[in-house]
Amino acid sequence: MATIRQRTGQAINALPGELLPALAGFAFFFCLFSGYFMLRPIREAMGIQGGVDNLQWLFTATFLLMLIAVPFFGWLSSVMPRARFIDGVYGVFALNLLALALMFAVHPHSLWLARTFYVWISVYNLFVVSVAWSLMADVFDTAQARRLFAFIAAGSSVGGILGPMVSALLVNVLGQAGLVLVSALLLLLTLALKRYLLTWRASGGAGRPGAAPTENPSHPVAGSPFSGLARVLNSAYLRMICVFVLLLAATSTFLYFEQARLVSLRFPTREEQVRVFGLIDFTVQAGALVMQLFITGRIAQRFGLSSLLVVVPAVVCAGFIGLALAPSFALLAALMIVRRIGEYAFIRPGREMLFAPLDAETKYKAKSFIDTLVYRAGDAISGWGRSALDVWPHGALLAAVVGALCAGFWAWSGWYLGQRRARAKSSHVEDRSL
Repeated sequence: MATIRQRTGQAINALPGELLPALAGFAFFFCLFSGYFMLRPIREAMGIQGGVDNLQWLFTATFLLMLIAVPFFGWLSSVMPRARFIDGVYGVFALNLLALALMFAVHPHSLWLARTFYVWISVYNLFVVSVAWSLMADVFDTAQARRLFAFIAAGSSVGGILGPMVSALLVNVLGQAGLVLVSALLLLLTLALKRYLLTWRASGGAGRPGAAPTENPSHPVAGSPFSGLARVLNSAYLRMICVFVLLLAATSTFLYFEQARLVSLRFPTREEQVRVFGLIDFTVQAGALVMQLFITGRIAQRFGLSSLLVVVPAVVCAGFIGLALAPSFALLAALMIVRRIGEYAFIRPGREMLFAPLDAETKYKAKSFIDTLVYRAGDAISGWGRSALDVWPHGALLAAVVGALCAGFWAWSGWYLGQRRARAKSSHVEDRSL
């Protein structure tokens, strides 16, 4: 048994005493993403039901809802201890899921319910994932994050494989309401894993004796509901992360619109669309899992954080140039798959490493502001921008050129952030906003 544990720890770059917490982090993301990816194919099908030409309105509604939700969650983190904050956030979302399951059972084909669900799930997924990574950045110190975050992120890919399979195979058995109910139960399971991780933090993680000083998670996060915005405005480092996220959202949205258009033309029914989106998600998550387990951590250790943040934007830039020169569905499909695999395998772990050494207020408030409001602002702006390009002659060519420019600047911002983080590390700057 000891040999198996040692070999497993070596395989995931875990030191003695870190294996079980790493597995708990993996399981946390497995439950979270299994539930979310059961719902994602339903969301995509409901977005198409509302009309591909209306997607920019749904993106805008999501952004407006974020304007309300971000200050609320900022206030909640100011009055609740960090150890209880996740209970409050995930508990609220679990109740929302139960209510949605009931509404789907009563009105399964309501157009306005479909639009409401699309907007709500677009808010839900960013908040629960952002809070989950804030927890991980709070539990593990910087060195542990560098070694373990790739493996922990692989839990999201395993969940991302199972979730679409469940949707595709059981949508006709459980129905939309049943899938939403299962998702709520998986979300609640993460709370038990959170309790274990915070307990271990005090003895072996970021709060262990001898580690760099950290704030006590039994205390609320300092600051006001708007302190996340204030932190971003006062930090060049955080502002550049905002630029990185805006460009990520822009390139993603351009590809997303084209995907929605093609699927709506080829698959007319919601059940067919759910199965197609489930198959796409399964392919992406399977590829991301292989990368996370065997490649991401080793690339980060050998080539540094910049490599995680630059490779995918550079590939996407080349893909957009290819679409401008010789557009084809095969190239578009390949680019979409590569971008999404790269986001899960490289971009997401790299982004979280940027926050690992920062203080709790930055991790929970500034990070939440960036991951939610800034990201959805990028969605809304680029959604309207893509719609504006479509009315011009050769709109697809223009979209590819603009996408290439955005991806090029995205790669530069990733390189800058990686270099800034490396300089801060060499100068032993491990706190506040770098």
